Amino acid sequence: MPTEGAPVRLIVFSDDWGRHPSSCQHLVRHLLPRFPTLWVNTIGTRRPTISRADFARAAGKFRRWLAPRAPEAMGDAALPPASRENLRVVAPLMWPGFRTPTQRRFNARQVTRAVETALGDRAAGERRIVVTTLPITADLVGRLPVDRWVYYCVDDFEAWPGLDAAVMREMEREQAAKVDAVVAVSETLRTRMKAIGRDASLLTHGIDAEHWARVAAAPAPPLPDRFAEAFREAPRPLALFWGVVDRRLDPAWCEALAGTGGSLLLVGPVQAPDPRLAKMSHVRALGPAGYDELPALAAAADVLVMPYDDLPVTRAMQPLKFKEYLATGRPAVVRALPATAEWADCADVAATAEAFVAAVRERAAGGLPVSQAKAREARLATETWAEKARQFEVVLRGGGEASG
Repeated sequence: MPTEGAPVRLIVFSDDWGRHPSSCQHLVRHLLPRFPTLWVNTIGTRRPTISRADFARAAGKFRRWLAPRAPEAMGDAALPPASRENLRVVAPLMWPGFRTPTQRRFNARQVTRAVETALGDRAAGERRIVVTTLPITADLVGRLPVDRWVYYCVDDFEAWPGLDAAVMREMEREQAAKVDAVVAVSETLRTRMKAIGRDASLLTHGIDAEHWARVAAAPAPPLPDRFAEAFREAPRPLALFWGVVDRRLDPAWCEALAGTGGSLLLVGPVQAPDPRLAKMSHVRALGPAGYDELPALAAAADVLVMPYDDLPVTRAMQPLKFKEYLATGRPAVVRALPATAEWADCADVAATAEAFVAAVRERAAGGLPVSQAKAREARLATETWAEKARQFEVVLRGGGEASG
């Protein structure tokens, strides 16, 4: 049986490792030197559509299922050797849906078999702790040979565009009732967990300060070739958004911004956004960028923006990109939402499209105000991923709550 102070192994269910730098991946990168980790890539939570992007992603999944790489090849070459040795990634064959009991049983069997095989025999005294960011793991609680379950609640999946809301609602409630601890990334999600009968501790997102310090480097980091032309030819002022390009973006705000003579460049995977965006001449979706490429893009933009719509899903989320924007040292203009309102001393937080456009133009002309720069420096000092990982570890070990 596991004992106090015994070695700990993590089993993580989240977005595909390396696909994009999610908050869970940031936390695990800081925990890897101390915790051997099995990362489980699962099937997506979005309903598949007849689109080029979904076909491409499905094809990638099938290639990994049919021709799996060796475990050591599925780590991350950019990780330090000690961390890389502690990471193993598996991708179980799954059915792309959870609507019926048969689908749920099939997926539970498939994932259980893959995880048990990857884990092998338990080391003497080893504690096994599961971290999941996904409601679709509800059927695994009680099936896997582990000692503790932590639900890291990062989004309101019930309200997320393109997801099967009824299924997500049912599975999340089942999971929340069974896990040992819940951690939420926003007060809105914490309140939501409380409404379904679970207390949750709060752990907001962090930043990698050294990574974003490259934005202000001299000379500026060079633009990746595939983005250089778009940035060079875009009419100024140039507003930049990075993240998933989907229905959370407010087309009216995007049109108002691009209609003033400037440009709005959208960098990130495109997942069925409002079709009106494609018809706007000064709004361009440029496709995904790697995490290491974002500082160069930020340095080449005049203003960083978040023109989100005011929706249940955006009110619940804690946008990872927001603190990244602040850490770049570039002006940031964002929608007034619960996660951004409390940072109004560090960025321009707009409640209307008119205020949003006016702030973008003012910051593009005058740069970052000294008051915002000082507020950012003071507030971001304790918002590092290393500190967030330390707080998260307390919850993992069952020693208390995260502290913010």
